Amino acid sequence: MDLQTTTYIVVGLSFALYIGIAIWARAGSTSEFYVAGGGVHPITNGMATAADWMSAASFISMAGLISNMGYGGGLFLMGWTGGYVLLAMLLAPYLRKFGKFTVPQFIGDRFYSQSARTVAVICLLIASITYIIGQMTGVGVAFSRFLGVSSATGIYVGMAIVFAYAVFGGMKGITYTQVAQYIVLIIAYTVPAVFISLQLTGNPLPQLGLGSDMAGTSVPLLAKLDSVVQELGFDKYTTAVPGSKLNMFLYTLSLMIGTAGLPHVIMRFFTVPSVKDARASAGWALVFIALLYTVAPAVAAMAKMNLIRTINPGIVMQNADPYGPDAAIKYDERPDWMKRWEATGLLKFEDKNGDGRIQYYNDKTKNADVKAKAEAAGWKGNELNVNADIMVMANPEIALLPNWVIALVAAGGLAAALSTAAGLLMAISSAVSHDLIKGVFKPDISEKGELMAGKVSMAVAIVVAGWLGLNPPGFAAGTVALAFGIAASSLFPAIMMGIFSKKMNKEGAMAGMLSGLFVTLFYVFAHKGLFFIKGTEYTGLIGGPNSFFGVTPEAFGAVGAAVNFIVAYLVDKVTKEPPEHIQHMVESVRVPRGSSIITGAH
Repeated sequence: MDLQTTTYIVVGLSFALYIGIAIWARAGSTSEFYVAGGGVHPITNGMATAADWMSAASFISMAGLISNMGYGGGLFLMGWTGGYVLLAMLLAPYLRKFGKFTVPQFIGDRFYSQSARTVAVICLLIASITYIIGQMTGVGVAFSRFLGVSSATGIYVGMAIVFAYAVFGGMKGITYTQVAQYIVLIIAYTVPAVFISLQLTGNPLPQLGLGSDMAGTSVPLLAKLDSVVQELGFDKYTTAVPGSKLNMFLYTLSLMIGTAGLPHVIMRFFTVPSVKDARASAGWALVFIALLYTVAPAVAAMAKMNLIRTINPGIVMQNADPYGPDAAIKYDERPDWMKRWEATGLLKFEDKNGDGRIQYYNDKTKNADVKAKAEAAGWKGNELNVNADIMVMANPEIALLPNWVIALVAAGGLAAALSTAAGLLMAISSAVSHDLIKGVFKPDISEKGELMAGKVSMAVAIVVAGWLGLNPPGFAAGTVALAFGIAASSLFPAIMMGIFSKKMNKEGAMAGMLSGLFVTLFYVFAHKGLFFIKGTEYTGLIGGPNSFFGVTPEAFGAVGAAVNFIVAYLVDKVTKEPPEHIQHMVESVRVPRGSSIITGAH
């Protein structure tokens, strides 16, 4: 059976499973729509949380980024995983004990202000909509590559699938669909990794294969990879740190606290019956997340090795001269997987010296020896541009694995993108229907009316998300990192102060959220040159790229969070203390005891 047919069957079966679950798990009340009735088992919730949190960025992009960056790419592993630990230990149990449906509801009640609730909704919507752009774009890329349809068609299909189980099932439908999506994505991620680890090292466990010798040699895989990439002018794979150490630290911190502040992940802890179950589901989620995250470094290194071995086969196994006359393969003899990915635009070749071969090396290297060898060989610069996002998706093809494995990866990538998109849409829908419509504009709305408002909000959110996926804004390339930065600079400090500072008042919380959000967005957009003066794009508004001590926009969320904390503290000191009953409530939330079943009551 050919690859196209196999992919249609595997992806079609996974979609049929999701729709079947949606029909079974229809939401009949606001409690089922917002928090799946509050009775989800901790193991089930842990698996759903893992799927909700491990988006297309984790499944598709993370290993590719590590593959390109080497050791420095570990900041994504440390930031995202560390952030989840922070969420599980410091936020989730307390928020669950508070017993509300949403993050803005917690902020509104804790800071005794509908204005604070509205500000939290604004922050949530900006972070969630920004994040969802990347998910919908990832759906379009996966469909266009593996199912032979346009990216636009892929996004339409993805919208329809999410609509089927999110609008009718709400959190209940999303929860059980995410369990199925986790199973699909973890199998899709680990099965190819096992095959490739066996090929390269003879060890079936990728985690151990990463530290093993290459098959048939006494040379460790990582040592060989270090040697190979240095020969081609790249930094040493196992020690390379991109940019400054300050930027790497702030980037990791931004991802960490951004993860802890993501509302769609926090909402998952409102679906379990008690605080004890919230802690247990957090532990299970870490187990399920670790199954993918411990494999990712191996996938990254092995994908890098396979890519170089394909383009420059002699250097990997035969210690050949990487700049010899036959070092690079002829473009006309490139493998089929390269032809397929060229059609997506994510892999590009430019024959700069006209020799018909593919020269792949770091032409910007500071290594004089590498430059001299390349010039002596007649190379005129790097000729192959490989998007980091294709490394995981193309890895099974590069390794010549069976068609069913390649199809499985397609299904896994789509499961990862759709599961997170559904969680984000749930957060957006609940913010609009529960926090704005019921909480602010129409408090006396009936449960039936609120349920309908939630479903309509979800449908509108899906349309908006699809439109943004079809027409991504100019800053879309950094949308995932930007979403974490927004959550880090706006919501995370407010939640932390709401739990651990009984003296923090509504004025301080609102001022902190708005200042953190503004500073982060200002730095990002000013850095991107999106401010205009007399019709001319002006990029020097803040002193040029990375003007704040070399910090990149993706890492600036941590700075925004610091601004949030500082402004909140200063405003709090010159304004009135919270009422006594609010301070007592904060103290009671921190008492480590169980809580009753969720009612969503104000």
